Amino acid sequence: FLQFVFHTYTTGFTLLNGNGTTKAEEYSLQQKQIFYSLGAISYAACIGALPLVFMNRYTLKSSLTQLVVRKLLPAPLLGLMSAFTVAVVRSPEFENGIEVMDRNGKVVGLSRKAGEKAVKETALSRAVLFGTTFFLPAVLTHFVERAKFVKTPRALASVRMLMITSVLAGMLPVSLSMFPQCGEIKRADLEPEILSSTDETELFYNRGI
Repeated sequence: FLQFVFHTYTTGFTLLNGNGTTKAEEYSLQQKQIFYSLGAISYAACIGALPLVFMNRYTLKSSLTQLVVRKLLPAPLLGLMSAFTVAVVRSPEFENGIEVMDRNGKVVGLSRKAGEKAVKETALSRAVLFGTTFFLPAVLTHFVERAKFVKTPRALASVRMLMITSVLAGMLPVSLSMFPQCGEIKRADLEPEILSSTDETELFYNRGI
């Protein structure tokens, strides 16, 4: 359930902060993205919960299994599924293209290659943000628990929450600055129809968040 809530929130954020290029009227963007979003959320939540379900189903209770499944594996899975939801929800951008502009802000055309680049960059930054945010606190909490710096489960939970908040606060600007908001793409990497409409060597696009 918590996985479902998390991915619902991040998917909603992705929908609101995509590229926003206007599509043709006959293309039902909203309806298609809603279906994509529901599928991506459900799939990501199930994959995120799968290791724990598998462990409980086969009663794998060794300390190593507990460490890997409960503390180490969820973070990479969360990062991977976060990138997956971005790619699925924003897939219309590389299916239909996004606007590319010259240095003066003049739109010169729609580019699928620019859309693909924008989605890949955003998915990678989202994976780094959430993967790191939940992986580092899990590792640090494990060492705190082993060193017995805290005595009660409530205190340990408070320490873990403090670590997650601190790492998230530090990783948020890092993930946002990994790629510029106004992305650049070389003219040679674009479609032929765009090459013929401009002499600019570099064009620009809105990457989204």
